[in-house]
Amino acid sequence: MNTFHSFMNSPVGPLEVSSTETDIIEIKFSQDFRISNQQIPGILKECIKQLDLYFSGVLKEFNLPLKPTGTDFQQRVWQKLRSIPFGSTISYLELAQSLGDQKAIRAVAAANGRNRIPVIIPCHRVIGSNGSLVGFAGGLANKEWLLHHEGALSQTSLFHSC
Repeated sequence: MNTFHSFMNSPVGPLEVSSTETDIIEIKFSQDFRISNQQIPGILKECIKQLDLYFSGVLKEFNLPLKPTGTDFQQRVWQKLRSIPFGSTISYLELAQSLGDQKAIRAVAAANGRNRIPVIIPCHRVIGSNGSLVGFAGGLANKEWLLHHEGALSQTSLFHSC
């Protein structure tokens, strides 16, 4: 299976987007922007187009084939993440409860942290039970930016250190 990569600039910094011929498999927050020398498949071009529309405020829901790799439990968590509406947040506890086991909060948080397709699988929409912004691989400042962009936060920061 061939893997293709492309880079894009975004308001949260450079992003590296990866795909197969048919599915998006990863989005990484990158430190640099590189030009890809390879031909990229249509799905990767479409993903970058949809991300541009999202960051410009036009797109609120992605329509892309995704192929995240993970355990069955992680897949269930990531599927639940995709059901969190644009402009909304839920807590890790609420996410665990929606999966039927409030005691699974740590496992839910761990699965959330292993999401390799952030923004599209909106792990940034999960916050602490006290409303604090915690746990985002792209950095808490980027999580805060994404939530402000979606209208899920007021202009005052909920950025708490834990």
